[in-house]
Amino acid sequence: MSFFGNRRQIEPPPPPALDPQPPLRPALPSAPVGFETVLGSSSVLEGVLKSSANVRLDGTFTGSLEINGNVLIGETAKIKADVNARNISIAGAVRGNVTGKKVQILRTGRVWGDIRAAALTTEEGAFIDGKITMIDRESASGEETPSVDEARIDVPAAVSEEKNDAVEAAPSVVEGEAAPAAEDDPPTT
Repeated sequence: MSFFGNRRQIEPPPPPALDPQPPLRPALPSAPVGFETVLGSSSVLEGVLKSSANVRLDGTFTGSLEINGNVLIGETAKIKADVNARNISIAGAVRGNVTGKKVQILRTGRVWGDIRAAALTTEEGAFIDGKITMIDRESASGEETPSVDEARIDVPAAVSEEKNDAVEAAPSVVEGEAAPAAEDDPPTT
């Protein structure tokens, strides 16, 4: 019955019952999505961490990291370890050597140690105090033998916003090759 009149409302008939079907099971992903292991920002861990999946570190870790997946070192992380992984993104502090196929140092990232990578990217403001060695992709996948194509770039100081102009203007030197002579330098005999 309606509130505003004496008319009776006719209710529609209920829908016909459907045949019950078994619920569908979600397909399991073949590779882990996201991070399988997470070290929270208030956590402290010492030792050797080995994993074949993705790892995120936001706390304090001391020891050694052997990861076959990807590693994300968060802004609050303080890592005193050698980091070996497939792809590494650094937004926190790392004191140790870093080895991977792709290494990314974000603007808040700081590394005190040598970096070995097939590909290296840095954002403006990233800090590196160590030697950078560019390796071929096969070496990054696990072999530790240096290749003929290996290039070494010594980074004596941090790359910061103030020094970007000086770094861009400076010629790069590859080990085994002489730096090009400036136009003002007399030729050497």
